[in-house]
Amino acid sequence: MNAQPQSLPVETKSALGDYLDLKDAFGEFMTTFEAFKETNDEKLAQLETRMGADVITGEKLERLSLALDEQKRALDNLALKKARPVLGRDSRPQPSEHKNAFDAYMRSGDDRQLRALDTKAMSYGSGQDGGYLVPAETETEIGKRLAALSPIRSIASVRQVSSAVLKKPFSVTGPAVGWVGETAARPQTDTATLAELQFPTMELYAMPAATASLLEDSVVDLDQWISTEVEAAFAEQEGKAFVTGDGSAKPKGFLSYPTVAEASWAWGKIGYTLTGVAGELPAASPSDILIDTVYSLKAGYRQNANWVMNRKTQAAVRKLKDDDGNYLWQPPAAVGQRAMLMGFPLVEAEDMPDIGADATAIAFGDFGRGYLVVDRTGVRVLRDPYSAKPYVLFYTTKRVGGGVQDFDAIKLLKFGTA
Repeated sequence: MNAQPQSLPVETKSALGDYLDLKDAFGEFMTTFEAFKETNDEKLAQLETRMGADVITGEKLERLSLALDEQKRALDNLALKKARPVLGRDSRPQPSEHKNAFDAYMRSGDDRQLRALDTKAMSYGSGQDGGYLVPAETETEIGKRLAALSPIRSIASVRQVSSAVLKKPFSVTGPAVGWVGETAARPQTDTATLAELQFPTMELYAMPAATASLLEDSVVDLDQWISTEVEAAFAEQEGKAFVTGDGSAKPKGFLSYPTVAEASWAWGKIGYTLTGVAGELPAASPSDILIDTVYSLKAGYRQNANWVMNRKTQAAVRKLKDDDGNYLWQPPAAVGQRAMLMGFPLVEAEDMPDIGADATAIAFGDFGRGYLVVDRTGVRVLRDPYSAKPYVLFYTTKRVGGGVQDFDAIKLLKFGTA
């Protein structure tokens, strides 16, 4: 392998190095999965005997399950790292006027160029007190990173707005349509009844800190640095809100809406299927419950559907087989792809509840049609060199909203009896 150019940061790797890391990690992941299947089969065979399962076998299976989770997380991190640009400026496009002005503000607090740009654009929302908008390149980069890190955002619909609230009308009674002959009279249709869904945007913030040496280093791209620093904080907070947020100063998560048994489903509520056993899957034919959940969703939604559950629930589902002895859970077919459960992609969202009595620990649906993420355009940064001397803080904010837009597109599996 050729030596790395001296201009690249020490922590970066060549494209070939990243490829070898990903290839080796994926191979290790598949090896662990084969060992997991072999151990689980051994445990199932032991359960069929009078003596029951061996404790050592159970402990080994648990260790392998945890190893699968850790290796999958490492694979995701390696894939994200490979896609992440380096912090240096080599081979980068020429910066825009706004980018140069923002760079001067970040490094030294000199906001004269930014103020001039605001005046030229007749902007009234910026300023030293409220911070300055980041360049469009940086905002786009933050959006890409969030799509990769935030599990629900990665499968939901995302819409950008310039106002504080997105209002979306929908028909309560459905469209008024009918069949008529070529020359037959067209009877007057009933007036459609419309209602309105509202998706307000709430402020999300992060406050990364920088040292003086980082700000003085001209090789470091500060736009890239700040997008890297805020991505994890933004993704963690919004990921939780999209699942369990109560809608107060944060988006409303899909688990915060009223739920109802699928047989009694109505608009404004999310339907669920019952396992029939409190806090667990049934002992006999547990895969049948997952099949019932899949087919509780209408055919038009199933083609783009995803499973959503946390790591512990996935570990339990990973052990299930169909009647032919095939595992329902299958590992990713390639690096960067998702694991599959019964032919549908599985999204791991740590903010989903664990399996427990009456817990809705598994969601299944077309989240692209079911859940809407609303981003207000503009990410704002306020430079603060005073609050944490000798460090410089960068108070970074963006406005995000979210909520269910189609209550028929998401279904839940409830671990209970009623």
